[in-house]
Amino acid sequence: MRLSIVVLFLIVLVAFTNGKRPRSPLNMFYIEPTSGQPWPKPQSMKITAQQFAVHPAAFHFMVNSTSQTCDTLTSAFDRYYKLIFFPQTYFDSILKPESPIDEKNQKSTKTLDELRDATLLKRLNIHVQQPCEQYLTLESDESYTLTINADNAMLESVSIWGALRGLETFSQLIYNDDDLGFAVNNTLINDFPRFAHRGLLLDTSRHFISVKTLKMNLEAMAQSKFNVFHFHIVDDQSFPYESRTYPELSGAGAFNQAHVYSQDDIADLIEFARQRGIRVLVEFDSPGHTESWGLVLDVLTHCYSGGKPNNEFGPMDPSRNSTFDFLKKIFGEIATVFPDHYVHLGGDEVDFDCWRSNPNVQAFMRQMEFGDDYALLEQYYMQTVVDIVGSTGKGYAVWQEIIDNNVTVKADTVVEVWKDPYPEELARVTKLGYRTLLSTCWYLNYISYGKDWIPYYKCDPHNFNGTDEQKKLVVGGEACMWGEFIDATNVISTTWPRASIVAERLWSAADVKDPNAATPRLEEHRCRSIRRGIPASPVNGPSYCDYEYNR
Repeated sequence: MRLSIVVLFLIVLVAFTNGKRPRSPLNMFYIEPTSGQPWPKPQSMKITAQQFAVHPAAFHFMVNSTSQTCDTLTSAFDRYYKLIFFPQTYFDSILKPESPIDEKNQKSTKTLDELRDATLLKRLNIHVQQPCEQYLTLESDESYTLTINADNAMLESVSIWGALRGLETFSQLIYNDDDLGFAVNNTLINDFPRFAHRGLLLDTSRHFISVKTLKMNLEAMAQSKFNVFHFHIVDDQSFPYESRTYPELSGAGAFNQAHVYSQDDIADLIEFARQRGIRVLVEFDSPGHTESWGLVLDVLTHCYSGGKPNNEFGPMDPSRNSTFDFLKKIFGEIATVFPDHYVHLGGDEVDFDCWRSNPNVQAFMRQMEFGDDYALLEQYYMQTVVDIVGSTGKGYAVWQEIIDNNVTVKADTVVEVWKDPYPEELARVTKLGYRTLLSTCWYLNYISYGKDWIPYYKCDPHNFNGTDEQKKLVVGGEACMWGEFIDATNVISTTWPRASIVAERLWSAADVKDPNAATPRLEEHRCRSIRRGIPASPVNGPSYCDYEYNR
C-alpha cells in the first residue's frame, strides 16, 4: 500500500512538471541549468523579467539602410535562423546544403494565434559600421552592442566580426518557454573579447580527422566565440597535406590516400571557418617532428652508429643547401594556400643526438665555428626558416623553444608558451617584447575523471609578474587537443564542452573565474550544444538535457 502511494505521488508530480523530473532527494546531485544565459559570459549584461515571444513565421533579420553589408552577414542570417528555430536538424542543412531543412514539419510549440496576446519580437536590426573585411585578423574588432527592449531588437558593431559574435549571443538568449514557445527577455549587452587570439589546436597527423568532423568542430568553436583554428596538420606520424609543389609528400607520407586533405578540402575548410569569423593558423613544425617529410625527399639528417649510417633519421639536415631550397618552395606554396597572415613554424622538441652522430653535420659545425653547441645549429636552422617565411610576406608563430634558444625573430612574432613554469616563461618572453600565447594549462588531451575542467577555469594568461606593458603583449591563448588517442570517433565529445571553459577565460572579464557560478551556465551550454547536434560530453556529474543526443 505504501509503495502504491509513492508511485502515485511520482506520477502526479511528473504530470505537473511537463514530464521533467524536478530537483528532489531522488536526484540531489542534478545541476539545474540556467535558461537563456550566453556562453562565454558577456562583459556587461542586464536582463529583466520582461519577455518577448519569438516565432519563426514572424521573425526576421534586417540590415539597417545605413549599415555595411556583405555575403558573410547575409549567409549568417540564414545559419542563425535555422540554428535558433530548427537546431536539431541544423547540421544536416550545413553539411548537406543541397538537402534543405523541411521547415513545414518542424513547427513551433505555439501558433501565432496562440501568441496573439503576447508581445512578439519581430526582427533583429543589424548595423555594421565598417566595410566587411574578407578575413579576420589579430587586430580585428569583435565588439558589439545588443539591445532587446521592444518588438524590434538592435545589434550594432564596428566590424562584420562583431556582428557575428553578437548573432551568436542573440541565438543563445532565446530559450524554450512553456507559455511562449520561443522566448527572449528584455536585454542590454555591451561585449568585447578580453583577448584577441582565442585558439583551439587539433592534431590531424597522429590520427586523421575527417573534413566533416573538422567542420563540426569549427561550428562548436563559433558557438563558444573561439576565433583561431590552429591546424596542426602534419607531424612525424603522417603528412596528410596534398602539396601542389611536392605531391609525393602525401603520396608517401600519409597513412594512405584516403587520409589526405586535398587542396579543395583545405579551401573548403578555410571558407567554412571564414564565414564564422575563425582564422586558420596552419602549423608545419620543423626541424623536428618531420619524419613523414623524409619518406620520399632527402631532407632529414641521416643518423650514424659506430661511424656508419644506421638507417634511422633525425631532424631536418641544416648542413645541406638542398634542405633550404626545399623549404623555400614548400613555404612559398603554403603562403598562397593559407590566407592568414601567420604561419606556425613549430620549432619544439628538437633532439640533437642524430646531428651529433652525423659526420657531415659535425663538419658543418666546425665550418660555422659552432663548437659543440648544437643549440647554435638549431638557431641557425630556425633563423634561416624564419627569413624564408618572412620573405613571403607572412608573419609567424613559434613554440617557446625558439626564444629560449635565442633565435632572432621579427617584432610581430607570436610566441606560444607550453611548458611549466609558465608564469616565468610569460614574464621572460614579454620582457623581450614579443606577443605571447599561453597553452600550458589547457592541454585538453590530458583527461582525468571528474570535473577536470575546473583547473582550466582557474588558469589566467596574466598570471605572471610583469608590467602593464608586458601584459598587453599577451594576445591570448589556445586549448590543445593532441591526437595520440583522438580521432573522428571521439574528438568532438572529448574536446567539448571542455574547450568552452578556455573560450570563456579568453573572452570574458578577468573576474569571471568562479567555477561554482559558471557551472549552471556551463550545463546550459552543454545541453544547447547537444540540441544543436554537437555531442558534447557531460562534465558536471549526473544530469540530463531536455533534448538528448540521438544521431
